[in-house]
Amino acid sequence: MDYESYTLENGIRIIHLQSKSAVGHCGLIINAGSRDEEDHEHGMAHFIEHAIFKGTKKRKAYHILSRLEDVGGEINAYTTKEETTIHTSFLKNDYERAMELISDITFNSVFPGKEITREKEVIIEEINSYKDDPAELIFDEFEELIFKNQPLGNNILGSPKDLRRFTKKDIESFISKNYHTNEMVFCSVGDISFTKLKKLTNKYFGQIEPNLRTNQRTRIDSYITETKIIKKNTHQTHCIIGNIAYNAHDKKKLAMILLDNMLGGPGLNSRLSLLLREKHGYAYHVESNYSAYSDTGIFSVYFGADKENFTKCIKLIKKEFESLRTKKLGIVQLKKAKRQLFGQIAISSENNANLMLAIGKSFLLFNKVDDLEKIKEKIEAVTVDDIQEIANEVLDINKMSMLVYQ
Repeated sequence: MDYESYTLENGIRIIHLQSKSAVGHCGLIINAGSRDEEDHEHGMAHFIEHAIFKGTKKRKAYHILSRLEDVGGEINAYTTKEETTIHTSFLKNDYERAMELISDITFNSVFPGKEITREKEVIIEEINSYKDDPAELIFDEFEELIFKNQPLGNNILGSPKDLRRFTKKDIESFISKNYHTNEMVFCSVGDISFTKLKKLTNKYFGQIEPNLRTNQRTRIDSYITETKIIKKNTHQTHCIIGNIAYNAHDKKKLAMILLDNMLGGPGLNSRLSLLLREKHGYAYHVESNYSAYSDTGIFSVYFGADKENFTKCIKLIKKEFESLRTKKLGIVQLKKAKRQLFGQIAISSENNANLMLAIGKSFLLFNKVDDLEKIKEKIEAVTVDDIQEIANEVLDINKMSMLVYQ
């Protein structure tokens, strides 16, 4: 795939893949998330993601929501621990409409008082609905356990108390401190020439005043294992067990992704799914997850099971960890795992909306994008020794923390 890139004078980077499709996709990824909040700002990054839709210098909230929807397109946004992303999908003739809208809400929002007050209550309802879903809530609380008293452990949504305290001045202060133009990537996949795209990005993003990052994030400086059991009125016992892992720039990251996918990835034939669900019938849902951040990472296994099967599940998971640490994979096993991972990546890249976000994040972090051939080459380079080394470092039960809802 022939990606094309360009950097505006203010530092905003552009990456584009021309695709012969009737539908276009573009977005702006900002290297600022909940871990960039100060103690009095918990929930601010996510709140701003909502607030930018509430009015600009020339549009009211209704006109923002209608701008793309009126022509069959859509605009949305999300916040993670390290990024804020605004993304759109639209018919290809509406490229300029989408780009102008993204620019307007990102750089010209006025945060009107009544709209902001109303949106605080919307987010509080979001928080309350989240608390009603233990299978979702437990992931955030596990990161709070792993990264205790550190910004990366902060819940993305924040708390009702903090939200109600935020002012327009607080919003503008966070944006000024964290929305750095040299930490933004405008990404695009669609049927538009790069020459025209450059012209449009210069028009709508090139006039933004430079705001360059000079500071670095607070690095994760400690990790202490902990087991925590919380009493909840749930039908199932929910459990996460895990450990810190490799950061996004670590050379072991890809092998860790392969190990995670093999152990508890989305495939129904993952080791833990076959063991806990298919063989023993102890759990309906079991999965493993690996998240790589800029300076650290986290690996975890989650399952939900009846209370009488909880201890049995833990024993089986620990046994699987130990097997991966002490026994090398067979060549055939590793080959199958590689083919499965590459197939998942290739299929995902067929979805242009997913591809647009993937190339944008890669360009944000690494200033480059690997094509499928390069990705396949890197996957093929992983050896059985690599997998066993990582298993010994990450799957050591003595280094793991555990959070249980029961």
